Amino acid sequence: MTGGLRVGFRCDARVGRGAGHLVRCVALAEELCARGAHVVFVGAVDGSEWARAQLRERGLPLVAAQEDPVRLARLARELRLDAVVLDSYDLPEGTGAALRDAGLAVLAIVDGDPLGQAADLYLDQNLGAERRPFRAGRRLAGARYVLLRDSVRRCERAPRRGMAVPRVLCFFGGTDSAGVVPAWTRALLATGVPFEGTVVSPAPFAAGDSITVIPPTDRLPALMAEADLVVTAAGSAVWELLHLGVPTALTWVAGNQLIGYEELVGRGVAAGLGNTPGPQAVGTLARLLAEPAAREEHGRRGSGLVDGKGRERVADALLELL
Repeated sequence: MTGGLRVGFRCDARVGRGAGHLVRCVALAEELCARGAHVVFVGAVDGSEWARAQLRERGLPLVAAQEDPVRLARLARELRLDAVVLDSYDLPEGTGAALRDAGLAVLAIVDGDPLGQAADLYLDQNLGAERRPFRAGRRLAGARYVLLRDSVRRCERAPRRGMAVPRVLCFFGGTDSAGVVPAWTRALLATGVPFEGTVVSPAPFAAGDSITVIPPTDRLPALMAEADLVVTAAGSAVWELLHLGVPTALTWVAGNQLIGYEELVGRGVAAGLGNTPGPQAVGTLARLLAEPAAREEHGRRGSGLVDGKGRERVADALLELL
């Protein structure tokens, strides 16, 4: 039973960092709330109305964080928390240790390197993480532990439309923190292959008659499920695409995404575009747009790798700490 249990999520969503940390924490928060736990987010959500809405629409309170580890631990005690989930690359190294010294259980969500954070339990949901060495402590690793939101778990991929013009979705997280959406949109147009495009961008721009530019939206899971091809970065949204079995062409916009990019492309579950929208990437996109069988093969290989039950496994493991 989790009635009365209080869990804090220490994460941020900012334009320069994106919203991926927030999204995966929201997924775990949904699971804990469904079990009767009380959840509070501790951090900052700046520059994205869409990101703020992820908390507001779920009734998840947001409290400003204390950056100093000792002060953060004091705040956690004032909030009467039993456990804290850490998901940030920017926390001082002693944050996890200070929380544990204050008597709280700590789960740290990481992408490979724990960045010096002490925790009772670590989560690395990246594909192939279970094969990579990890010496910091007990870890849940690999695609069995991917955290998916309710809106994704409710979705099913739409039936294909035979020889119709392919539908393409291009997005780079909730904030396009690297500002690359316009360049990848131009790369799609440079293929010369007909397609119907939807581009998600926090800043509007002119993209041509075949492309509709929309702001960040909660309809993203449905748009993924309807797409014949998705162009995106190797961030947290990839696990949603794998769950849905959607053909995906990947790039990377941050160094921490490179491990996931190489794993996904190396296993053939996504097409690799490199990290610049140059001639090689344009050629790969042209082939995927022109050859339905080629792009569907990527979707077939990825389908089933993420079963949608990862957040339940993570919640079970977290609750075992208490």
